[in-house]
Formats: sequence, C-alpha cells, structure tokens
Amino acid sequence: MALIHNLGFPRIGAKRELKFALEDFWKGNISAAALLTRAKELREQNWITQQSLDLVPVGDFSLYDQVLDMSVTLGNLPSRVAQLKGGELDNYFRVARGRSVNDSDCDCVHAGEMTKWFDTNYHYIVPELGADSRFSLNPERLLSQLEEAKALGVNAKPVIIGPVSYLWLSKAKDQSDKLALLEHLLPVYRELLAKLADAGAEWVQIDEPALVTELSPDWKNAFESTYHSLKASKVKLLLATYFGPLQDNLQLACSLPVAGLHIDAVRGRKEVINVVDWLPAHKVLSLGAIDGRNIWKTDLNATLDWLEPVADILGDRLWLAPSCSLLHVPVDLNSEDKLDTDCLSWLAFATQKLEELSVLGKAINLGRSAVFEELSVNQIAINSRANSTRIHNPAVKAAVKSINAELGKRQGGYGERVNKQRAHLNLPLFPTTTIGSFPQTADIRKTRRAYKKQEVSAAAYTAKMKAEIERAVREQEKLGLDVLVHGEAERNDMVEYFGEQLDGYLFSQYGWVQSYGSRCVKPPILFGDISRPKAMTVEWTKYAQSLTDKPMKGMLTGPVTILNWSFVRDDQARSETCLQLALAIRQEVQDLEAAGVKVIQIDEAALREGLPLRKSEWQHYLNWAIESFRISANGVSDETQIHTHMCYSEFNDIIEAIAQMDADVITIETSRSDMELLDVFEEFHYPNEIGPGVYDIHSPNIPSQEQAVALMNKAAQRIPAERLWVNPDCGLKTRQWEEVIPALKNMISAAHTLRAQAK
Repeated sequence: MALIHNLGFPRIGAKRELKFALEDFWKGNISAAALLTRAKELREQNWITQQSLDLVPVGDFSLYDQVLDMSVTLGNLPSRVAQLKGGELDNYFRVARGRSVNDSDCDCVHAGEMTKWFDTNYHYIVPELGADSRFSLNPERLLSQLEEAKALGVNAKPVIIGPVSYLWLSKAKDQSDKLALLEHLLPVYRELLAKLADAGAEWVQIDEPALVTELSPDWKNAFESTYHSLKASKVKLLLATYFGPLQDNLQLACSLPVAGLHIDAVRGRKEVINVVDWLPAHKVLSLGAIDGRNIWKTDLNATLDWLEPVADILGDRLWLAPSCSLLHVPVDLNSEDKLDTDCLSWLAFATQKLEELSVLGKAINLGRSAVFEELSVNQIAINSRANSTRIHNPAVKAAVKSINAELGKRQGGYGERVNKQRAHLNLPLFPTTTIGSFPQTADIRKTRRAYKKQEVSAAAYTAKMKAEIERAVREQEKLGLDVLVHGEAERNDMVEYFGEQLDGYLFSQYGWVQSYGSRCVKPPILFGDISRPKAMTVEWTKYAQSLTDKPMKGMLTGPVTILNWSFVRDDQARSETCLQLALAIRQEVQDLEAAGVKVIQIDEAALREGLPLRKSEWQHYLNWAIESFRISANGVSDETQIHTHMCYSEFNDIIEAIAQMDADVITIETSRSDMELLDVFEEFHYPNEIGPGVYDIHSPNIPSQEQAVALMNKAAQRIPAERLWVNPDCGLKTRQWEEVIPALKNMISAAHTLRAQAK
C-alpha cells in the first residue's frame, strides 16, 4: 500500500491569523503568552486539516522563518544577541527584525541578513558562521510541537533542515571554510535525532534541498560523510530534496545511507525511472507528484498514467507527497466565493492539493474505480481549462512574434544619455530618492476595502487617494528629497495592482502566501495571454507631478518580477509569457514619457529569483529575462532616465547580466549585508549609476546619519561619487510614518555630509 504524507503546510492561517498575531505582539497589544497560544491553535488546525495523511509534518510551523528556527535549535545565534537581556523569544526577533518587543531604539541590533529561499519568493534569515562557531542543542521547540501533535493523535513526522544544506545556506562572516564546521555540527544533529527517537518519532524528514544544485566534490563528500555519521540514529531518515531534478547528484542521493528518499517528481519527472532503478530495494521512495509551488489543479489521470507502473514496481516502498512544502501556495480554496465557477474549478490551494494526494493514494492502492467520480470531476476541470477561449489572444501572440532587436535598444549609449539627463534634471551630487511606496496606513487600507465593497464611490475613493498622494509629496518636499515618488497609496501590491489592470489575470480574495515573517503577498493568477487595455499609472503620476516642481518618478513593476511573483500558467513557456508582459509595460512607459514624466523606475526585484538553481542553465533564463526588461524600458528618449530596483538577492554572480539591462540607475539592497554586495564592483566596472540602500526597511530600527555616511563611504571606495545615489533598501509600504520621517531625515543629512566631504 502506498503511503501519503506532506512535507510542510502553510503556517500563516487561512485568514493570515499568524500575521496579525505577530504584529499585535510587536506593537505590545498582546503578550508573548497570547502569541504562543495563537501559534499553538494554528498548528493544531493545520494538523487537523492534514489528519487523513499517513504521516503529518511537525516542526514545519514557524513564528518567522524555518531556517532561523534551525539556528535556534542548533544554538547558532550571532554573538551580538546571545548575551543580551531577555529570553529566547527576544533574541529570536532580534535576529529576525533587529529588536525584540521589549527593546527601545537604543537597544536595537543589526538584524540577520535576509535572502531568497532557493528560487522562491520566500525569504530566510541567513545563518551566520565563523571559524570559531560552535553549536549546542536547543530542541525544546521541536520536542514540544511533537508532544502537541501526539496529544492530538497525529502520526507525526518531525521536519528539520539537514546539516549540509544548513551550512550551504549559511554565510561565513570571516570568509572561513563553512565545511570545516561540519565536525562540530554533526554531534548536535546526532543528539537531536536521539531525542526525537526518545520522544516517539519513528521517521524524521531531513531536508537537503542543496542536492538539487551544482555541488563541488567537497560538498558531495560532505553529504557522504554526514549521512554515514547519522546512519546509526534510532529514527528512520527520509532525505527530502525539492525545487528541481537531482541530475549529477542523483546517484549520490540514491546511495546515501538513509531509510527513504523524496524527490520532486514535478520538476524532476524525467528522473523518476532512474531513481526507481538505482534506489536500493530496502529504501522508501517518496515521489512529489503534486506541484507544491503553483495553484493549478493536477491532471490526476495523466499523473496516474506514469505513476501506476512505478507503483507496480515499488509496492509498499512507494510514498506520495507534494513536490515540496505547501508553504508556497495559499491555504484553502474553499474561502473563495468571487471567482467564477469555471476558473475556480481550475485551481487547487494547499488543502485541495492534499485532497488530490488522497485521490492518487486511493487510486494506487484500490484502483481507479475506487475514485471514479473524483477522477471524472477532475478531468472535466482539466478539459475546461485546456479548451477555454479566455486563455488565447491571437493579437497578443502576433505582437510577440513581431518583436525585433530594435525594441530593446536605447537611442544612445549611457555616456550620451547621462549628460542629457543631468542637464535636464539638474540633480546634486549624491542625489536622494526613495524606492517608491510610502506607509500604507490603516486609513488607506480601510478606504480601499470600502471601495472594493462599493461602500464608497469612485469619486470619494479617488479624492482620498489624491489626498494621501499629496501628503506623501509634501512630506518629501519638507524632508528635501531630490527625486520624489507619489507614494503608491492606490496600490494594494506591486504585482497585483498591475495584474488587476491587465487582461489575462485572475484574482483570489484569500490567496495569501508568506514572503517573510509577517509579510504576506497575494500573487495574482496569470492564466491567459496578457494585454494592457488602458494606461495603469499615468493619471496618478501626472497628478503627483502637478503638486511639485521636483522630478517625480513614474513607478512600475517590471515584466520579470510580475512573472516571478505571479502564479503563472503552465501551458506555455515562461519566456513567452514574459515577453507578453514586456510589451504591456513598454506601452505604459511610453505613455508616462508622453505625459511628461522624465524619471521612470521599472522594478525588477525578482530578477535573480527566477534563475535556475544550476548555473549551467542560467544563460538561457538571463537571455530572455534581460531581453524582456530592455523591451519594456527602451522605447524612450535619451533624456528620460530609467531606474530599476532589486532587493534581497545575491546578485554578484550575475552582475554582467544586470549591466546588460542598461538601466540608467539601479538601486539595490545593501544595508543588511553591510555593503558586502558591493564587493563585486572591486572587480567589475559597473558602467551606470547605482544607489546602494542605506536604510533597512524590513526592520523597525531607525538608521543614524553616521551609519548611512559610513555605508556610503564604503560604496564610494568602489564606485565613483558622481555615479552614486542615496536611498533606502526597498519601498516603505510596511513601515510607519513615525519611523520613516526620522530615518529619511538621517539619510538626507548623510547625503549633505557626503557632498561636503566631496568638495
């Protein structure tokens, strides 16, 4: 009998209950005890939702981030917080966001660096290591959750990040060899596994997603030595890989001395038969047959067509699961009541994916006849989507076919453009700007909700948004910023806002997924060919420009980021879809320029996120991604200054591709990494202008003028002063005005200091 299980479940709650509990706690509105009680209730609800599974994950729930949780379990918190007053929860949030709820401004510390979890839009807190790092077990979080699950009668499978992937995901702050720490790390893992066994765990899921990446011989050897060291554990280990095929690591993964192996059979479908052949006969094979990263309904009959022969070979050794943790999809489609019936039938959120998994399990164990009705309903939905006339637009396809190289070229090179732009904009040295958004207050959100519910008129809504735009403009003028933004009061999300105005998108009400901590996003659903019926931002930007004589940036989200931050159709190549988006954004850029906007920012925050996990596949992606950006940006005159923005990604290894984007100005995150991301500019001569972020907007901490000056001086050691801008790391949407005003004052004062130093 095939067994069904899950690798992880969304922890935010169907209505984002965890988000609101966290933010209430950080504001001091609820106690730590109340926060932990709410977290326990959410865990229990998740386990109840998964109770039909043969094995249920435990330990996948986190208050902020699962990698940070593993750092706590291993006793590996930065020394700057380890000795501070307060308890474990205080230090946990200090690493996550720079302060605990009990800290004052003067108590704040540097938050842990944050970057993308493989090629997803989830951000994790990067573990910090050094040559003298040592580890000590702190298993209470995991043991207590295991006890909670057992009390509910759940057949629990603890989930932990494996030791090799933990080191692989870490950053050595002193440039030491991370693998040298393995000998100190493994005894703690052995101790943890022993305690889980003593607590009644039979299986432990040990996640090693690094196995789907390109590994040097040293890292491959580390996997072998690690699992030979752990093979005497009293628990059975299920080694879980996901996010892609194993390729050259396939035989390594099959040979490791563990009781079972999980592979991503969605992205690595072609490898299934090889794994079946190579996996020793005493090991379980878990196949991730349901897509854990997208929201389309699984074609169950087609899946069974390839799965049934595998089941015939493996018998009881076959386990079925989603391809990865369901952290990356919304919780429950049953909350949606505004999607039309056809579109609703095409989708599956986390809860529905477990139902699909159950159908597959019954079909394998009892035969397709046992789930005939379920398979028939599924096939109707699959056929409905495939044959829908709403998906294909011949005019859009013709426009993509007509794309030529000229669409991606500016009139002049950067050397020509920069002189024209400086003459036109007349900006000072070290010009200051922000990334786009200003605080989305409770009042703004309330008005938006009321407008969507038709409780306020379009005229009243527009008047309110214009008032908020004027507030943002006046605050920027008082602060003395050089290039202003309109603040984006009218925008719910930097992708959803555009998707709502493009043909080819669907929108959920409750399709939230976690981006980091309490930050949730609701990716729009890109289901068909993309076109732009009308201008999306021009009127708001024109209004903002009418309020000031200073340059006003037009703010757009780029095609690659819209693609990577949407749930994307799976019936055509992503490159084709991206080119459709590029043409739509190009139209908007040209309309902004025609309206007199001379600075236009096209955010590509997710450019690196879409990189394949293997470098050998990067160039194909970068070719069409950079082409898409250039098509969107380059239909303007030399006098129009094009900006782009990237955040929380290691981009040093794609700097040449970023230079090929040929944006006049690029703004990037550097404050959490203490300008380490600028090291690449010591070797690579970046040709255009750059704004390294000096204000970490993901933390409530207010940077001082001295901190900003110090960071910019580090940047000036690598980049000529005349090509440097001063700006925050990212948009200010999630911050409060009382934080933003003093932080920007300090940032602008830093720019004045830098100008004085340069005289």
